[in-house]
Amino acid sequence: MNNRINNIYLAGVGGQGTLLASEILAEVLMTAGHDVKKSEIHGMSQRGGSVTSHVRYGKRVFSPLIPEGEADVLFGFELLETYRYLPMLRPGGTVVVNDLKIIPAPVAMGAERYPETIPAKIRAVCPDAVIVDGMELAQQAGNVRTVNTVLLGALSLRMELDHSLWLAALNKMVPEKFLNENLEAFRLGRES
Repeated sequence: MNNRINNIYLAGVGGQGTLLASEILAEVLMTAGHDVKKSEIHGMSQRGGSVTSHVRYGKRVFSPLIPEGEADVLFGFELLETYRYLPMLRPGGTVVVNDLKIIPAPVAMGAERYPETIPAKIRAVCPDAVIVDGMELAQQAGNVRTVNTVLLGALSLRMELDHSLWLAALNKMVPEKFLNENLEAFRLGRES
């Protein structure tokens, strides 16, 4: 009996929709018939701090926490946060990341410099990393707050889940007044 547990580690900054993305992802996985466990760490999310979420799924999952070095997918909403959590990725795992720099306070105050080579460092660990211009695609979808849905669209191509499950989860979990722009954002993310 195979009980392979799949692990997706989400990393972002407060206010980016990381937690909503993990909720939608968990909904898709549960609808597909998987046992799903999820855990979140909010940190100083109200102040632009780190926000992470563990999503684990399989036939039977006992713990919501992904051990270091065992994430199949590192799903990042900001470059530096994604780089910070590269040790969570298993050898041969994949990265889907937003090509966005959010300047942390020490950089804004001039005490530190933002590393300029993060995409190259991510690709050194994961040569097939998907780096998405989420902000541009969200603007095309009609709302910059749909970046998380753009990224879910890009992630969906890396997972063996029926497209209709993603659409059903979006229809269920996104408020109706924002649904059309989120569906468009998801489509653009899949095409990126």
